[in-house]
Amino acid sequence: MSGHSKWSQIKHKKAAIDAKKGKIFSKMARLITVAAREKGGDPARNAMLRLTIDKAKEFNMPSDNIERAIKRGTGEIEGTKIEELLLEAYGPSGIAIIIEGTTDNKNRTLPAIKHILTQHGGKLAETGNVSYLFERKGVIILKITNNKETLELLTIEAGAEDIKEIKHNSDNFLEIYTKPEELENTKKILEQKNIAIESTSLDWVPKSEIEIIDQKTKEQIEKLFDALDENDDVNEIYSNIKS
Repeated sequence: MSGHSKWSQIKHKKAAIDAKKGKIFSKMARLITVAAREKGGDPARNAMLRLTIDKAKEFNMPSDNIERAIKRGTGEIEGTKIEELLLEAYGPSGIAIIIEGTTDNKNRTLPAIKHILTQHGGKLAETGNVSYLFERKGVIILKITNNKETLELLTIEAGAEDIKEIKHNSDNFLEIYTKPEELENTKKILEQKNIAIESTSLDWVPKSEIEIIDQKTKEQIEKLFDALDENDDVNEIYSNIKS
């Protein structure tokens, strides 16, 4: 789930896709529209658009929906102007939170997010008060299917800066971190080596993590993340909680 490891976040969203498919597709469409508006509608020449389309396909978003979103971004189809949001916040026990979103009405979105935070023991922070605790990183998730040491070596050769092993149920995964500008190239090299990629994204990665011991606080944080995730204008939630 949001606020935990990237893999947990992906699995949480995939598990809920049948119940929230329309909402997820709507969020992805807005991200695609913004990416196409900023740097054009050709995925071959727009790395962010290509990355966003790949992410949409992870949720089985229909090609027609993707094409319409691109055309709204390039102006071929009329649509409401969509803006990106990057909000910084504090949660229960002072945890650091970064919220990424898209909106067609900031006057609606900002008070709504502020209300959610207040309800669950959090508050908005001034710009820069939280983001300095994070680094922008490319993140690639790989499933460990054979020799872990060999896979780690291949990822380093492909440009990985750091590697973290993630356990989910009975499966093991590698979380690969790259410089943002190296993400696409690292992904391409891994694919050329026939390494299956579970997910690729640009994330806010905490420089250090804090561990929450108190169970009530953990539950309060979970409820906060769930409430934020339910908001149509919120796309991603990052925190410095140790997963």
